Amino acid sequence: MTLYYGKVDQSACIACGRCQLLAPRLFSYDAEGIASLIPDHNAGTHELTASEQIAFKLAYRGCPTGAIKRANTPWPHD
Repeated sequence: MTLYYGKVDQSACIACGRCQLLAPRLFSYDAEGIASLIPDHNAGTHELTASEQIAFKLAYRGCPTGAIKRANTPWPHD
């Protein structure tokens, strides 16, 4: 099984709401409507489960700006 880690490039997010419509258990918004990944507070360190991967892929493919990012390894801490 392929490992998936996700996060939102918040500088590219246009607050359209599509990711939460497609994967409501994975995405939330701040006061300005900018998305983040719920499981790890957008750190990119949570390995998505098989069921999370299905929902994540829908949101990833549906993001109009490509702000949702995925990787096969965790993102390094800034």
